[in-house]
Parts: sequence; C-alpha cells; structure tokens
Amino acid sequence: MSDSKPAVLIVQPHLGVLSPLLEPDFTVWRLWEAPPLEATQKIRALVVAGEFPLDQGLAEHLPNLGLIACFTAGYDGVDLVWAAARGLKVTHSPGVNEEDVADQALGLMLAAWRGIVEGDAIVRGGHWVATEKRITPSLRSRRLGVVGLGAIGSAIARRAEPFGLDIAWWGPNEKPDARWPRASSLAALADASDILVVAARAGEENRRIIDAGILKALGPHGLLVNVARGQLVDEDALIAALKSGRLGMAALDVFAAEPTPAERWAGVPNVVLSPHTAGATSAAVPKMVAMTRENLRRFFAGEPLANPIVG
Repeated sequence: MSDSKPAVLIVQPHLGVLSPLLEPDFTVWRLWEAPPLEATQKIRALVVAGEFPLDQGLAEHLPNLGLIACFTAGYDGVDLVWAAARGLKVTHSPGVNEEDVADQALGLMLAAWRGIVEGDAIVRGGHWVATEKRITPSLRSRRLGVVGLGAIGSAIARRAEPFGLDIAWWGPNEKPDARWPRASSLAALADASDILVVAARAGEENRRIIDAGILKALGPHGLLVNVARGQLVDEDALIAALKSGRLGMAALDVFAAEPTPAERWAGVPNVVLSPHTAGATSAAVPKMVAMTRENLRRFFAGEPLANPIVG
C-alpha cells in the first residue's frame, strides 16, 4: 500500500463499505482481512462502530495511534477514561439519525402491538379464513413509558402523541422543560405502562437495567421495545419472560450480542426482531460518512476536531 497518505484501520467488517469512500484521502487497512503487522507503526486512527467494545489490546499495539473515530453517534464501546489516559482523541457522528431511530421505534411498536408480522404470515401461509376475524388491541389511550428522554426519546414521545397515547418517561436526571411527566423510578414507569420503549444512552452504570423485575412490572399484556442498546436489557430474563407469559410482547432492534444467533430466538413467542437498522438510513449514513471523514481530515491536519468526545 502507498505510504503517501495517512493510514487508518477500519475495525469492524460491516464498516468495510467505508473503504472506497475513505481511500481517496487515506491508506485504509481492514482488521478482518489480516493483522496489519506491516502497518503497525503507520496507523494513527481507528474507524469503529461505537457500540462495539473496543479491543484495547489492539489499540495498545499501535504505538502511533492518536484517534478513535466512531462512525456512529454512540460511543459506549469506548472506555473514555482509558482513552484520555492514553492521550487518544475520540470523535463520533452525532445528531444525524435520532429521527430515524424514533421512526423505527414506532414501527416496531405498531408491528408488535397490532400483530402485523403475524398477520403477514397468515396471509402468506394461506391461513386467512373468511369466517374468522383477528382482533388486535387498540393503541388509543394506552400508556407509553419512555426510558431516556434525550433526542431519541423525545422524538419517540412526539411521534406517539397523535396516536392518543398517555406518555410518561424516566431517566436519572430531571428535565424541567419536558412536557411529559417523569416517573419516580424506572420500576414505577414500567408498572404504569402498557408499552415501554428503551431509548437511553448505554453505559456501565445502566447495564441490564431492564431486568426480570422491570419485565414483571410491565406484565403479561405489556410490550417492551428496545432501539437503544442490547446491553440495557437482561436478554436471558427477557426470553424467559416471553416464554413463560410474564411479559406479553417484545420488539427489538438491538441485542446483547450482534449479530444475534437465529437459534437464540427459535421458539420465543410474541417477539418482532430487526437487525439493528434503526439509525442506518439513506439520509443518515451519508452524513455519518461525511462527519467521519471530516474528523479524520482535521486530525491528520492538526486542526480542532469537528465532533470531539475526548481531545
């Protein structure tokens, strides 16, 4: 590979589509093709999906590494304290897909609550009987709880209002300007909700906050929707609750491990699954590419970063 351009290493295989977009300006290495041993001294930036835990051992084997560029808005896979201690800069791509994620949350909610996926299977399987009529629950006047009222949570709540839902939320911090009431606790929110949508930022402090107790509070007629991060939900407890009927339904765009194994969900009833696509739209992805490229360009040019988290 040419030495004339700054060297970057793309870490996750699904980000390989970025290669042709970065190659005009950078020498691009791809970790999954082979360990970049000959480029160890040259690589100064990593391009990562911020939701995946960063291999610190990899970073520590790159002596000239200076930047971790998260292609995504999220950066929960990067230990910021560790990065700062090593003098590494960290960037991300914020503010580009919260509306799209909110759209996906409403789509998942409707698909699960109104049985749209099951209805599709009935028609395709030839099981639609003229003398039988499927009755699904109405959304009108149901209680929606939003976990995390940041940009995504607020966008979800705004979208839910025209459906006639009674909206409340919970998060660790008060939001005086919020136009929806804040529950006294997550457990109280779950107990008072028919539908619980998880839209919180992920971190070690809230890992598996949606546990067996919260699922029990949501109850046998309740619906859990997760468009945040898989680690916010105790996935084993969720599967057990769905199988036992202690939880009514779930609709998930994110999982504890991704890609999630198909066999993990075999036989799990009343669940709608989506392959972590909520924020990946034709509108958002080009903006994320542009932000990543700009942060890389500024780093190598010695200019202030466009979207710094650390540095």
